[in-house]
Amino acid sequence: MRVRSASAPAPGRPVNEDLVFRFGPLVGVLDGATVPDGFDTGCVHGPEWYVRHLAARIGVAEAVRPAARLTSNLAAAILAVRADHGGQCDLDHPGTPSSTVCLLRDCGDQVDYLVLCDSPLVLDAGGQVSVVTDNRLDAAMAELRETVAIVPGGAADPVTRFRHAVSVQRERMNRTHGYWVAASDPDAAFHAVTGTAPRHGPGALRRAALLSDGASSAVEQFALTDWAGLLDLLGADGPGALIDRVRDAERDHPDRLRRHKSTDDASVVFCEFG
Repeated sequence: MRVRSASAPAPGRPVNEDLVFRFGPLVGVLDGATVPDGFDTGCVHGPEWYVRHLAARIGVAEAVRPAARLTSNLAAAILAVRADHGGQCDLDHPGTPSSTVCLLRDCGDQVDYLVLCDSPLVLDAGGQVSVVTDNRLDAAMAELRETVAIVPGGAADPVTRFRHAVSVQRERMNRTHGYWVAASDPDAAFHAVTGTAPRHGPGALRRAALLSDGASSAVEQFALTDWAGLLDLLGADGPGALIDRVRDAERDHPDRLRRHKSTDDASVVFCEFG
């Protein structure tokens, strides 16, 4: 498995809340949830701290149990990060630090993958390009927009509407009728989208891309290419070139906000299989 990666903070921001990593046959992308200004988290740490600790704990879990299911190792990692907080934080707070997770592991005869929240995985297997997504956050956000539209008193005030939207979104995190994300509850790992792809035969996996939503916006937000074209771009020019294309699109289309962000951290891991 040949691996290339790139990760960059949003322009003008000193901190990158995304993280890319590789631990032997395992690669991953994490996208920490940005805390809106003025909101409490119940935690003395931030998203950057959380993604670094979660990645490290995933690596430890994989080293200890390399044959375990990805869901089990992710659950163990989330549980370990709870201990890393050192008793300083209210881990039941609805704004506790959280992160999306996208993992891929080369097992020799097959590849295992896991997607939790909105960091998609693009696969080219047997000449067919497909996308593994977890759409529950998008569904929750669509319902949230309907809820915000009927905010009583001050509904015309954008700040009031935004603060109400964030509060409602937090209430739906890691809930059965909401969406699931890595935070403080290890049970979230078992709600991830998982699967396998063969490494050999006519349907063998040839290429894969793990993306934070800041990078997948090349297709989903700006329509710069399709998923197959994205893989071709990564193969020809590398992950950094994709992020450069996204930055150009963000400058050219500042009106295309994604969840109140004109720009976002962007991360890519691109895998090619011999």
